[in-house]
Amino acid sequence: MMKTFVGKVAAITGAGSGIGRALALELAGNGAQVALADINEPTVAETAEEARSRGAKATATKLDVSDRRAVYAWAERVVADHGKVNLVFNNAGVALGSTLEGASYEDFEWLMNINFWGVVYGTKAFLPHLRAAGEGHIVNISSIFGIAAAPGNGTYNASKFAVRGFTEALRQELNLTGGNVSATCVHPGGIKTNIARASRLSAEMQQFLGEDLELARANFEKKFITRPEDAAKIILRAVRLNKRRVLVGPDAKAMDLMVRLLPSAYQRIVEWQAKKELGQKRPLPA
Repeated sequence: MMKTFVGKVAAITGAGSGIGRALALELAGNGAQVALADINEPTVAETAEEARSRGAKATATKLDVSDRRAVYAWAERVVADHGKVNLVFNNAGVALGSTLEGASYEDFEWLMNINFWGVVYGTKAFLPHLRAAGEGHIVNISSIFGIAAAPGNGTYNASKFAVRGFTEALRQELNLTGGNVSATCVHPGGIKTNIARASRLSAEMQQFLGEDLELARANFEKKFITRPEDAAKIILRAVRLNKRRVLVGPDAKAMDLMVRLLPSAYQRIVEWQAKKELGQKRPLPA
């Protein structure tokens, strides 16, 4: 168990906003150094500046987590700048609103390269450094959509289910191979972030929603009920307790329970809810 974050060094992707920023600031306030990365350079610089205002050493890097060489180079830079690394939060992620039939291969690959391969690159690039530090923890952010599937989110489901399987196997292997490195898989529910606004929509979905696009985004964002700051506290508590997985938010816990109780029938419930939300609209576009 990592009982304290004082003196530890944490590397966080997607640190320009949302959960990533909240983790950075919570860790900074608990005596950790933070190495921050995000595709959005201005926002990650803002996070680093705020972390410094809380007394932490903080570095900021513009990073595309889908670029394997760039992720490995960043891992080396983190150790060079901070002397070691103890915690890795593979948090960067994107979303795509589309049916699976309507999703282009290019959009599918874009999402998988960030949501799944970004986690793989971050894990494998930093793992040797965590072992060298003598104490380490890898935190991979999946989603409640890594536990339950939903129509119009199949690509996102695929990536987050993959993160779940990868992280659960990783945790088992770390336990079996010895050493003082562990891993936790995180399944957030609706977190108050900008992921809905920043998500891509397939051409078919844009046409289907038409003038209702902004209303659809707004209705989806109403489901975001947990603050990033609260999510960060829950995640860091799970790290301290060395949990294998953590559910973030009451909606995540409710969905997980439904899937446990109704492993197949939950899909009918999701379909019913989707039909209700679509109202008088025609069936989803193929």
